Amino acid sequence: MAVMVLDPYLEQQVLAQRIGSDGDQYDEVWEGVYIVTPLPNNDHQTIVGELVWLLQEVVRRGELGQVFPGVNLSDRDEGWKQNYREPDVAVFLRDTKAVNCGTHWRGAADFLVEIISPGERTRDKIPFYGSIGVGELLIVDREPGALELYRHQQSRLEIVGQSTLSAPDVLTSRTVGLTFQLCPGDPRPQIRATHPASGRQWKF
Repeated sequence: MAVMVLDPYLEQQVLAQRIGSDGDQYDEVWEGVYIVTPLPNNDHQTIVGELVWLLQEVVRRGELGQVFPGVNLSDRDEGWKQNYREPDVAVFLRDTKAVNCGTHWRGAADFLVEIISPGERTRDKIPFYGSIGVGELLIVDREPGALELYRHQQSRLEIVGQSTLSAPDVLTSRTVGLTFQLCPGDPRPQIRATHPASGRQWKF
């Protein structure tokens, strides 16, 4: 069910309430339209934590760049609050084309992760990420269970591979030097990440 608030007074009340309760930390604005996203559940947060830790091990400790558990990512320097997204995980390499504006990042993040929660419009973000030049995007779809890797090609993000339990293909990131594969697990499918250069593996 979607709700559209047309009353400016009520709109300000709702926004003030969300900000006052810190409920707005996952909200986004898409070309001036305020998007209220579902709060991530424990499993969602667990996957974020594991991926941030893993990418810190590979990217930050390898002095390749910076890793963030969510950022404000926009297509502009000024007035960025009129158009921004908040990926679950963001990586900016040392030679990134993205610009750190302090309050947000503008432009081409090198590697993003989006974890789908029920009710989210995650795939609707793909054109925006493509338009600002994001290098790679990994989508974790927990139901029914799939990993999707997108890569920037010809001014847009194109899917280059999918890994499911029935077709557990290995997805290779050119950006962070890791491979990702879906594998059986309990109570949900697990993600196997491998660092081919060192042979190290993680599963979560």
